Amino acid sequence: MVGNPLLGRIQNREAKVGVVGLGYVGLPLGMAFAEAGFPVTGLDVDQRKIDKIGKGESYIKHIPSGPLAELTNAGKLKATNDFAKSRELDCVIICVPTPLTASREPDMTFIIQTGEALAPYVRPGQLFILESTTYPGTTEEILKPLLEKGGLKAGVDFFLAFSPEREDPGNKGFNTKTIPKVVGGYSPACLEVAVALYGSALKEVVPVSSTRVAELSKLLENIYRCVNIAMVNEMKMLCDRMNVDVWEVIQAASTKPFGFQPFYPGPGLGGHCIPIDPFYLTWKAREFEFHTKFIELAGEVNWQMPYYVVQRTMEALNQNKKVLNGAKVLCIGAAYKKDIDDFRESPSLRVMTLLKEKGADISYHDPFVKELHKGHGFNMEMKSVPLDPETLNQYDAVMILTDHSHIDYNELVQRSNIVVDTRNATKAVTQGREKIVKA
Repeated sequence: MVGNPLLGRIQNREAKVGVVGLGYVGLPLGMAFAEAGFPVTGLDVDQRKIDKIGKGESYIKHIPSGPLAELTNAGKLKATNDFAKSRELDCVIICVPTPLTASREPDMTFIIQTGEALAPYVRPGQLFILESTTYPGTTEEILKPLLEKGGLKAGVDFFLAFSPEREDPGNKGFNTKTIPKVVGGYSPACLEVAVALYGSALKEVVPVSSTRVAELSKLLENIYRCVNIAMVNEMKMLCDRMNVDVWEVIQAASTKPFGFQPFYPGPGLGGHCIPIDPFYLTWKAREFEFHTKFIELAGEVNWQMPYYVVQRTMEALNQNKKVLNGAKVLCIGAAYKKDIDDFRESPSLRVMTLLKEKGADISYHDPFVKELHKGHGFNMEMKSVPLDPETLNQYDAVMILTDHSHIDYNELVQRSNIVVDTRNATKAVTQGREKIVKA
């Protein structure tokens, strides 16, 4: 296998790097390689993204346009929808979505389509890396056969590896360059080349023995969070019945300097990872006649949280001699977490859908998500309304579903009739606390 020439090109920053899928994972990754001195080409089917990159304009809130424009103006980063260009690339990194089907099974559509699009242009000596979160075995069982369609063999004619993405949008403490990168290769030679590539642009690389280990490591990370969030969500529901503040309980427990890590309740799970990824392992486990009880129980608890939040809202309205049917409700936040513009799988959308089904007249405010459209189980077209203190009292209830930092929660409580707080955003509010309902 031709290995040394590619290693030399990587070490000299001459290797041409391609990134397929220019979303929350692919765009910052491409920028990281371009900033490290590699010529980078982004591949995407979305012409809007390609046009934006050509103009040096970011379409992701936490990625500023300035650094992007510097890279594109210098010719270090470009984008295209022409997959034939992949033949010219030395290293191709695949960062495409891996959603669930309607029956909550893995949807490999984007990986398969990408593999089929790249297959005609595979040449000897190239490196292909999958980053999309998926079940163990995907790289070898799905992607490898597609790339081998032209007759070249992985581990013999071209290199193949898996490295799970670990992006956390909005987290100012970590970024693509500083988060340790787990890498598994199809063969020792594949691992060597993949580690060399990531090591040339990122701070720390963690090699593992196989692609399957790397694939499962990402699922374990997200399952760990899913299960613990479900536990604390269940604890919140119990605390509400016991008239105990779960947030105070968590704060007290967090003072233990060992053996405890705090997790926090909310209206449900959001983002592209935690609500979805655990079910990739649940599905794969059936192949081995294994029932993943913890994962499925956690999924059940977290999936029920929007219903619980709506029920608490109904109870709060009832105490004010109002009913949910016909009530005016303002939902604060559509994004799945604070201060970002990502609303994929956001529990806010599920809460709004349930409110609408029960007859509520709903509006939403989110400075980062200006519009909502039909799709992914959400069946409404909506635009964010201004958060006007003078009109807050016109709503029967205001629900805090995402605790964005810009909001004056003191004023929001003072001006509102009822505030249903699912994020403990009103913890510092001192006046008007009788209006607050924790949910």
